[in-house]
Amino acid sequence: MSRASSDVRSALGACGRRALYLVFAAERIAENGDAMEELKLVALDKDDIEIVSAHVQDALVKVADILWQPREQRFVMALNRFDWMNAVDARDSKNPKDAADYRRCRTALRFERVNACKCRGLDQSDKNAMLNVLAVEFVERDPPSGIVTLIFSGGGAIRLEVECLEAELVDLGEVFSAVLCPDHFDADTTTA
Repeated sequence: MSRASSDVRSALGACGRRALYLVFAAERIAENGDAMEELKLVALDKDDIEIVSAHVQDALVKVADILWQPREQRFVMALNRFDWMNAVDARDSKNPKDAADYRRCRTALRFERVNACKCRGLDQSDKNAMLNVLAVEFVERDPPSGIVTLIFSGGGAIRLEVECLEAELVDLGEVFSAVLCPDHFDADTTTA
């Protein structure tokens, strides 16, 4: 556990509630030489998880990179997050070179205090299968407990029963060019 994660956990206590912690770490250099800020978010309520969901929309996940650790009550997923912030800037740019400058970043999404994990519509035996994240939702039941649902294109979903919402999204450092900007009206967005 990183020092920042430890500091957040100790400041919160058991299922504590605080506003979203948004930390931008030192800039790093993408393959094309542009600087990209590392993203680190902690989500503790529905508003927070909506921000995380926006950042992981259209992320690509290999089935082998999804890990449920029942003893530790932890769910972890490594994904290739599409950099929507850069894509918006590239689309608005007058320079045609910038319009094709799409990036993905290797990122981890972690949930703590997970009591149960269930999958629907996902082939867990095909470890090389790629999934496309559409959204992450949280519905509170008997506060602060609730249900986190990770929704994938094609109808797949992962449902996490949580004691309370405690999630962290952290960029891991690797940045690489994306072939395409995901298009929700295109039939094949898992290749970008």
